Amino acid sequence: MPREFQFQVSPEVAANESLLAQHVAKLFQVSPKEIQKVVVVKRSIDARQKAIKINIKANVFLVGEEYVAQKIELPDYPNVANQQEVIVVGAGPAGLFAALQLIELGLKPIVLERGKDVRGRRRDLKAINRDGIVNEDSNYCFGEGGAGTYSDGKLYTRSKKRGDVDRILELLVGFGATPEIMVEAHPHIGTNKLPQIIQDIREKIIACGGQVLFETRVTDFVIKNNEMQGVVLQNGDVISANKVILATGHSARDIFELLHKKGVHIEAKPFALGVRAEHPQELIDQIQYSCDFRGDYLPPAPYSIVKQVNGRGMYSFCMCPGGVIAPCATSPGEVVTNGWSPSKRDQATANSGIVVELKLEDFKPFVKFGPLAGMEFQKAIEQKAWHLAGSTQKVPAQRMVDFTQNKVSAAIPKTSYVPGTTSVELGQVFPGFLTQIMREGFVQFGKSMRGYMTNEAILHAPESRTSSPVRIPRDNFSLEHVQIKGLYPCGEGAGYAGGIISAAIDGEKCALKIAESLGK
Repeated sequence: MPREFQFQVSPEVAANESLLAQHVAKLFQVSPKEIQKVVVVKRSIDARQKAIKINIKANVFLVGEEYVAQKIELPDYPNVANQQEVIVVGAGPAGLFAALQLIELGLKPIVLERGKDVRGRRRDLKAINRDGIVNEDSNYCFGEGGAGTYSDGKLYTRSKKRGDVDRILELLVGFGATPEIMVEAHPHIGTNKLPQIIQDIREKIIACGGQVLFETRVTDFVIKNNEMQGVVLQNGDVISANKVILATGHSARDIFELLHKKGVHIEAKPFALGVRAEHPQELIDQIQYSCDFRGDYLPPAPYSIVKQVNGRGMYSFCMCPGGVIAPCATSPGEVVTNGWSPSKRDQATANSGIVVELKLEDFKPFVKFGPLAGMEFQKAIEQKAWHLAGSTQKVPAQRMVDFTQNKVSAAIPKTSYVPGTTSVELGQVFPGFLTQIMREGFVQFGKSMRGYMTNEAILHAPESRTSSPVRIPRDNFSLEHVQIKGLYPCGEGAGYAGGIISAAIDGEKCALKIAESLGK
């Protein structure tokens, strides 16, 4: 039987299998030759002291003990070509993992995605970056894999109570992700590797008899006597099914508007909004690792920070070490920022959303829009930013210290945001209360992370798509909409997830409830 050990080692030892075995041998008080295998189960960085350590949890096998390398394999998915059909609207993580779960349970998913496949999306991303052209159906938010495909691929979630995180990670490994995501405390795939994994998931769905239709926007729902009957597509075609998983993501404003127009109950939901801050990665390394140079064995440093300012939480969101800032508008006439990192996190800059929690009372100026008030609040800021920056995909930007001092920056250096920036006093973008909270909050951030508050840091506005501004309410047990039978609001867009893992878990949960309702 292997022994389980938890210990700390230097980054150099953690990165070298031979040195790690030698360290474990000392713990065992045996010769390194007696160590057959050290299997690292969990790994995290402890940077609280000047001498940085790596926390290791490992299973140790001595020579003579049976050791078989575990290989993660996909479930034995059946062919469901002739089985009962379930419509899945949206091919983000919630929709794709719902589809896989439906197949596993013997049901046929029909996945409808308004955007293009992962390869086709690239041309549209190039168009928004280089030419400022926004394709409303194919962009950083819409298309195969959803917003996560080209937004870093972070797999960390605090939502351990929501479901089986390890199951989702194992499925991702089965579809080609590195097994390291099972080990790292904050796993991450990388924007450069996610597209192939997403494509392989789609090919598995199709191989098992499911359908995946791209450039297929849902424009209406067929509802009779408060029961789902199917969906209407942009070309007028109707697809019939009495079970529909609605997994459209947090930016599908047309779906929220459609539900409201049809009298389907939805609710305004608080979310968070702010800016995306970019620092030199080297500076963040120096702050977090308390050293001039991080060396060859430590990854680019992340950071996480939370403060209470005037009764509001202000915090870092979707922090991207060694990453870049991307244009994430979904309609012409607006600008939106987000961040991502390649798998190696080897870019020269670090960026993070720095956002302030909003309350329903903040949306009062938009009360005439009812449950869409938060969405209209969000939209108004994005449109104002577009105008202020020059009515292109350039974004308003300001140096951090200048922002706290209400001073227009004389010049903005080139940042990782490809469409470019326009020097703007960001107080013009946001409501006064939000501007004041952020100004005070950055000062507090600088006190906690010495060196963080600097004019080397450039703020890009706005970071506005942190989560859905709408909740589509559902029954806690059946997961069906509270009013419409057979409609299963799912994932981030419905207000029940926040990231790849939690969205995937929610997709599986909805699929399981559908199968349960059908006696599967």
